[in-house]
Amino acid sequence: MGNCVGRQRQERPAAPGHPRKRAGRNEPLKKERLKWKSDYPMTDGQLRSKRDEFWDTAPAFEGRKEIWDALKAAAYAAEANDHELAQAILDGASITLPHGTLCECYDELGNRYQLPIYCLSPPVNLLLEHTEEESLEPPEPPPSVRREFPLKVRLSTGKDVRLGASLPDTVGQLKRQLHAQEGIEPSWQRWFFSGKLLTDRTRLQETKIQKDFVIQVIINQPPQPQD
Repeated sequence: MGNCVGRQRQERPAAPGHPRKRAGRNEPLKKERLKWKSDYPMTDGQLRSKRDEFWDTAPAFEGRKEIWDALKAAAYAAEANDHELAQAILDGASITLPHGTLCECYDELGNRYQLPIYCLSPPVNLLLEHTEEESLEPPEPPPSVRREFPLKVRLSTGKDVRLGASLPDTVGQLKRQLHAQEGIEPSWQRWFFSGKLLTDRTRLQETKIQKDFVIQVIINQPPQPQD
């Protein structure tokens, strides 16, 4: 699992300091998702803010910005269950993983980069919340205006689903359509396109998505209560 499982209190990346020799081995990125529990109940919005703070400040410390950018893209791809893309990003940036996780990484110069666990997976005790955006969502356009096309979404479970979508549709409307097809509650769904989180009020035409592009949907289903 690597050496960051269970760690939450790492607010800043470890500065590499002087270049050091990287570990002698390079493991492929493991597919299993890291599991951890937050020290305090955390909402999805708080988790996103925590991640944004880390990614905004990480390049200010020692290390190369292009490597931080590659690590961020790989982390989002891995969380969206697209491990082939994540591995391709790491290989393209010559990033070495001694333990097969993004917890500890090295660039080709031997600089060390550490990612906190909260940037790699949500906590098992994540709180679900209904945002104000859901209640303020714009009304659907009249049927006569709709020009539907098949929209491909890739679930974090690995399943691909096609939805009937039109450019004026909002992400919130498409979440409800995915719920109708697959039984996945809208509040469990987090939609990403090109590494960017899409809010419920975002319309497809604002994302500049094209016919054959894929939207990643990360499913944060709450754990089942134990008897």
